[in-house]
Amino acid sequence: MINLKDKVAVLTGGGGGIGRAAAEKLARQGMYVVLLGGNNHDKLEQTRQLVEKYSRCLVLPGDLTDLDFIAAGVAEIIRICGRSDVLINNAGVAQNTPFEKVSAAEYDRIMAINTRTPFFLTQQLLPFLKKSDAATVINIASVVGHAGYPLQSVYTASKHALLGWTKSLARECYRDNIRVHAICPGGVYTDMVKLSRPDLTGEGMIMPEEIAEIIMFFLANRGNAVIDEILVHRVNKEPFLV
Repeated sequence: MINLKDKVAVLTGGGGGIGRAAAEKLARQGMYVVLLGGNNHDKLEQTRQLVEKYSRCLVLPGDLTDLDFIAAGVAEIIRICGRSDVLINNAGVAQNTPFEKVSAAEYDRIMAINTRTPFFLTQQLLPFLKKSDAATVINIASVVGHAGYPLQSVYTASKHALLGWTKSLARECYRDNIRVHAICPGGVYTDMVKLSRPDLTGEGMIMPEEIAEIIMFFLANRGNAVIDEILVHRVNKEPFLV
């Protein structure tokens, strides 16, 4: 078991859903939580208040598709916190568009947030993760990284790409003592799902807190055995969507 107290966890998509649930779990372990990116200041502030019941929190809002913001954000994290031990790439956007109506702008936006952002954020933080004795990268992928669903062509492509480079990075960084994992949930009831699937009520779906528990399992149980990914299915249900 790893002592996570005072370790620094950088988290994207911290304004709600899985991100907020994970931020609370991290804070309860005494970790210094950094909420990086996002422009919904009210939601980020709500998460900050929740985190600070248990630990410290740094909020750095901004555009995660802007590589200059990512570089500046990482520099600020190191300046203030002095280190980085955990990175959770959670920010993402979904889609509910027929294939023939997908625009270039929609394609670029989804791929930028879901695939390009975690790729280059991880690259920026890697030199600092290499100095940690608990270095871990966790990418929140999706069950659609293994399958395809109607009206989600770009979202599916982005999550396949995320899962692919996660596996590559896991092998590349293993000798640097950095663990890289992907969690592939199906049917988590978040704000993003509510927008893309307004027909769903949440009944029988996975809750964000359940994904947060899996994140904590990865962080607390660090050994020589490496788990590339975890697929999270709803009990006796089709594992659709995010």
